[in-house]
Amino acid sequence: MNRFAFFPGCLVPTRYPAMEFAIRHTLPKLGIEIVDLEGTSCCPDPIYFKSRDKLDWLSVAARNLCLAEEEGIDLFTNCSGCTATLSETWHLMHENEEIRDKVNARLAKIGKEWKGTSRLRHIATLVRDVVGYEAIRETVVRPLNGLNVAIHYGCHLLKPSKIMNVDDPNNPTILEDLVRALGANPVRHDKWYLCCGKACSNEDLPANMMRDLLTTVQEAEAELLCLICPTCFGQFDYGQLKVAKQFDEDFHTPPVYYFQLLAFAQGVAYEDLGFERQRFKPEVMNRFKIREPIEEPAK
Repeated sequence: MNRFAFFPGCLVPTRYPAMEFAIRHTLPKLGIEIVDLEGTSCCPDPIYFKSRDKLDWLSVAARNLCLAEEEGIDLFTNCSGCTATLSETWHLMHENEEIRDKVNARLAKIGKEWKGTSRLRHIATLVRDVVGYEAIRETVVRPLNGLNVAIHYGCHLLKPSKIMNVDDPNNPTILEDLVRALGANPVRHDKWYLCCGKACSNEDLPANMMRDLLTTVQEAEAELLCLICPTCFGQFDYGQLKVAKQFDEDFHTPPVYYFQLLAFAQGVAYEDLGFERQRFKPEVMNRFKIREPIEEPAK
């Protein structure tokens, strides 16, 4: 098996444990051994923390990277925001000697030093590049044939492209290809490129962005909205409910984290994937439940 250190961040384990359950169930089936790191902290946050004190932000992120270096393995994250923080930190530390020296001076106080020997990647690129789409298909026991799934990339996963190095930011295909590997039909709606608006300080702006986005999702007749970021997930679950009430419109497309969808396709029971905690439940998936074979009557 390929061994990778797991950086779960703070949001998924505390607020969306079903996502972590799905990851821990699916990756071993794809030939990935998950190594848990002792002592990880918040990434930290790539927006508010970073804007307040960038050196503090870099130092905390570099300490997290050091934990994987000490294990001698590469690191993957399950959150686009965590990936953005850790990727930018690695990039800046690698290219800027002054920043590297300042951060390492701080790390030396706790007996650590960033060396840049461990790389990191988002979990979506891990399964694309290390596992491959065909290997994913081979683990599917419950093909999601005919299921129309809208795709939401979010803003952190793709940009800045030089740092994130995930896909073409103007025409990405990675999430469509991952969904297609499960037998489902990925749908690219007209506003696929919009941000979910979670980080906007003005409440009116994200509500209008969400309204535009959700309108095109429904116009595309998508049955689910698949995403890869826990922050975006919250926006499309609780946030979708708020927008529907605010504009008095019938928005109702259930969001699903990709690895929950993968786990379901691999045979995990619907009831074990935490969907009952969502405001909008993906009950459409029940049509793919594996049923016991009907016994032929005795002749």
